Amino acid sequence: MYILIAASATIVAVASIAAARYWYLQLRSAKAEMEKAIHDVDSARNESETARIHGCIDRTRRRQAEAVFDVLRDAVIVVDAHGEILHANAAAGGLLSVSPEEAAGKVMTDIVNDHQLASTISAARNGLPSEGRLCEQELSFNGEDVSYEVHLQSVGGHEEPMHAVVTVLRDLSREREVARLKSDFVSKASHELRTPLSSISAYIEMLVDGDAADEEARQEFYNVISTETDRLRRLIDNLLNISRIEAGLMHIDREQVNVGELVERAVKSMAHQANEKEQEVHTQLAKVDLTVNGDSDMLYQVIVNLLSNAIKYTPQGGRITVAADADHLTRSLHLSVADTGLGIGPDETDKVFDKFYRVENYRRIANGTGLGLNLCRHIVETLHNGQIGLDSTLGMGSRFWFTIPMAEKTGRVAA
Repeated sequence: MYILIAASATIVAVASIAAARYWYLQLRSAKAEMEKAIHDVDSARNESETARIHGCIDRTRRRQAEAVFDVLRDAVIVVDAHGEILHANAAAGGLLSVSPEEAAGKVMTDIVNDHQLASTISAARNGLPSEGRLCEQELSFNGEDVSYEVHLQSVGGHEEPMHAVVTVLRDLSREREVARLKSDFVSKASHELRTPLSSISAYIEMLVDGDAADEEARQEFYNVISTETDRLRRLIDNLLNISRIEAGLMHIDREQVNVGELVERAVKSMAHQANEKEQEVHTQLAKVDLTVNGDSDMLYQVIVNLLSNAIKYTPQGGRITVAADADHLTRSLHLSVADTGLGIGPDETDKVFDKFYRVENYRRIANGTGLGLNLCRHIVETLHNGQIGLDSTLGMGSRFWFTIPMAEKTGRVAA
């Protein structure tokens, strides 16, 4: 009996242990599956977060690239492998039939105005050499034909049938205009330099050959050589000064300058030339403070140049008036040189301050290089932050004027 009871107890105990072990294994398996599920969820969450972060990084990089494109002066058009525009910067606006903001997502061939450019970009989607392609094309920009340097670069693997294309277009108009201006400048400078050199050379040759028979003739030759030498020196000085100012290399000595005193000095120095033509030179200096912060020598040169021009282009017996006044509202000094001379037509008033420009009809009246007024403009506007201009009526005379800031009342010299 006891044996049976003990055996039954043993069987129950073994069964209980087996059952407990079974449920333990089940629980451990469930726990493992739960941990795996949690791990999978965490992995999925991490992958999603990683993808989101990468997406943010990609969008940031794209915005940065687009920001770089937008500040470029060159036109940029980015087309994907399907031929749709990804981005077009503001400079490319004139090449498109829609605004650059509306271009993204549109088919490139539908909105690029110039068919030749659209064809070039489409061909580049088939792939380009690693260094890209560089060519020059005449394209229609805002209804005008403009020469462009076109640089194309494809983006994508060699195995891909079609590629994205980045196109950069540089307007060559300004570059060619600068080259033309340089060539024109060299040509005119060479001509102006050659003229006094030719006179000097000719008179020296006549002196060597003994063509000056007496002292009076020799003295006349010497005077011509001296005059032409001074003319050559002024020309070279003006060229150098203009070049230095344009390059930002000109140093000026700022001080408080009384413009009234400069006017009196200039009128006195030019009195001989005016008397030879029986001209009257008057001054009208307002009884106010005419002090400015600037370079005394350069401002004197401006006044002398304007007065010299007035004397040269005013007929015998004419009248010239030099006036100076202060505008206290704008804290600026206003100086003008008016004459009763030949005057300048309205189509030429804007050109007289250009390098080497001379009114064609007046070339026989007086000698000149066409640099004096250009230098005046640079001295007034570039070095003294002022303005210079001309009011003229053909046949009635001219009035050249300039304004520059006045000196501060404290007497402190401007930086």
